[in-house]
Amino acid sequence: MTVCVNISLWLAVIMMIGGCMRCDSSAKLSGEARTISGERVDKFEDIEIIRYNVPGFESLSLNEKLMIYYMAQASMAGRDILYDQHYKYNLMIKKVLETIYKEYSGDRTSEDFKKLEIYLKKVWFHNGIHDYKTEMKFVPSVSFEYFSSVVKSIDDTVWLKVTGRDGGELLSVLRPAIFDEAVDTKRVNKAQGQDLIQTSSVNFYQGNLTQKEVENFYSQKRKQNPGKKTVWGLNSTLIKYQNGKIEEEAWSVGGKYSREISKIVYWLEKAREVAPDNQKEIIEHLINYYRSGNLEEFDKYNIAWVGQTGLGIDFINGFIETYSDPLSYKGSWESVIQLRDKEGSKRTQILVDNVQWFEDNSPTDLQFKKEKAQGISASVINIVALGGDSYPTSPLGINLPNAEWIREEYGSKSVTLANIHDAYDAASGGTVGKEFYLTQEERDLVAKYGSLSNQVHTDMHECLGHASGKLLPGVRQDALGNYHSTMEEARADLFALYYLMDPKTVELGIIPNLDVGKTKYIVYINAALLTMLNSVPLGEDLEEDHFRNRMMIARWVYEKGASGKVIEQVKKDGKTYYRINDFVKLRSLFGELLAEVQRIKSTGDYEGAKNLVETYGVKIDPEIHKEVIDRFKTLDVPKMRGFVNPRYTLKKDEAGNIIDVLIDFDQGYVDQMMECSDLYSGVIQ
Repeated sequence: MTVCVNISLWLAVIMMIGGCMRCDSSAKLSGEARTISGERVDKFEDIEIIRYNVPGFESLSLNEKLMIYYMAQASMAGRDILYDQHYKYNLMIKKVLETIYKEYSGDRTSEDFKKLEIYLKKVWFHNGIHDYKTEMKFVPSVSFEYFSSVVKSIDDTVWLKVTGRDGGELLSVLRPAIFDEAVDTKRVNKAQGQDLIQTSSVNFYQGNLTQKEVENFYSQKRKQNPGKKTVWGLNSTLIKYQNGKIEEEAWSVGGKYSREISKIVYWLEKAREVAPDNQKEIIEHLINYYRSGNLEEFDKYNIAWVGQTGLGIDFINGFIETYSDPLSYKGSWESVIQLRDKEGSKRTQILVDNVQWFEDNSPTDLQFKKEKAQGISASVINIVALGGDSYPTSPLGINLPNAEWIREEYGSKSVTLANIHDAYDAASGGTVGKEFYLTQEERDLVAKYGSLSNQVHTDMHECLGHASGKLLPGVRQDALGNYHSTMEEARADLFALYYLMDPKTVELGIIPNLDVGKTKYIVYINAALLTMLNSVPLGEDLEEDHFRNRMMIARWVYEKGASGKVIEQVKKDGKTYYRINDFVKLRSLFGELLAEVQRIKSTGDYEGAKNLVETYGVKIDPEIHKEVIDRFKTLDVPKMRGFVNPRYTLKKDEAGNIIDVLIDFDQGYVDQMMECSDLYSGVIQ
């Protein structure tokens, strides 16, 4: 199940978003108070890097601080795994660009060199050479001839040391990989009617495998192990050898990514030593999983992890989300370390205490509802460190584990990332709202309730939406295939949207009034039909699952409510706007679509999922698309935002004993990325 809301651009839109590599704005402020949250660190092209604050860190005990420090090191140790998962040449490209940044002795003030620096920053931001939202390859704004001259200016002994190849060999590989837009164009392709494995450049499948071969391989696995509940293929590369044999190579100590995973395990062992007793077993299961590559150990870890709730410090570490696999088998590596926000968690606890009421009263068919919604926990948390698939772009909320059988038998954990919401809020202004909201009344509502409506929507999406419903007996978790993630995100969004306008939500004290729900409806519809299109290249379809889900929902309710003008398209001064005329009817339409989406998931109706997604969630009106892009060109707002982590360092006494862990917020974007590579990137294997 894909349940992580990774939406740096989306939040930049809904929050009303009101250089040289050596120029990160990381200087300390003197003589005045400094606001960390939302502080700009760097900006390049249409991307902004900001900071998040970590409230509560200073009051932690030494062992708690040490656990965070060790877990943060583990999050850096696994970083290269994600690059390699995304594309087979990503690590080589990153290593070459970083070496150029450190070693090039030519004119570093030239426009071409500055453009090459920006390309490196983008590679860091997207964890590779493909845009993580559009899935499209981006190329540097310099010629291959210039790039070649820079590579050749650095001695071959340097290249052999860091990549195992001389400059000439590197250039022969990198020319098509970096500069030819027709080569490996899409990281993940989900276009209907194409072989999704053959046309995706993601590095989960090797040896010229076809989509049919992959699907047959895992179908046979299930048939050979009918009673096994484990999610197949989550932590392995599937390889087809020259003799035609197809086998998995596990990601484990001694297997693929052994160097990186061994370092992760080292830091997890250190964390286990200082962890409280109720978390030692959890960490032990995770270590055993990494050492063996056995997914049954990962199941044990998830069961133990979901059973421990209300923890002051918690973490996610492993191969988790399957967005980057066109068939949703393979998990991308990620790490999140978090502190519980006790005050903020009072709101989510209300949801947990009433989860059965929400389940019982949802508009879905009775046969698809859980008779007993058990084991569900929800918290508001503050991020301490991000890694892998959650860095530098962060999720807003998380609901895990993804294994459906564990969720049904043991429950799930949901978290809303308060300090990430706060950082986006602090960095945002009202520019987008003034341009895209039709009336002052809409702008006033969003100014008053926008932040609260977004956080409560995230709470409900994660805690209620992803935890709701059930599969009918015999229906596989992967029955919806390449439409699984889009439909799962739609289900969670719809559940939250439906209940944001329910009087019960006011009665329980989750929101002060239904204007909060109206605000979210305004934001959601306008973002889905207008502002999020700015991140998609003109003429391209939607590929990313969250974008497909939102477009599908918005277009479906717009079409179904057209006769009554529930949502009305308005043209004013040559610009397009969407106005909601009937919030009550819109809520009813959200409920109708939720019932259908839940039916599709519960019954494993692949054709039903395909019809919804392909009809409503893929194509973009070209005229509106161009209009949105043109309107954004007049606004000084980034398309995407990401984060630098705080920096943690050990303080020791004269005898070498650790006496404290210090936190600072002064490291720049480039410095952080380079430090991580210096510490944890080895020679290309």
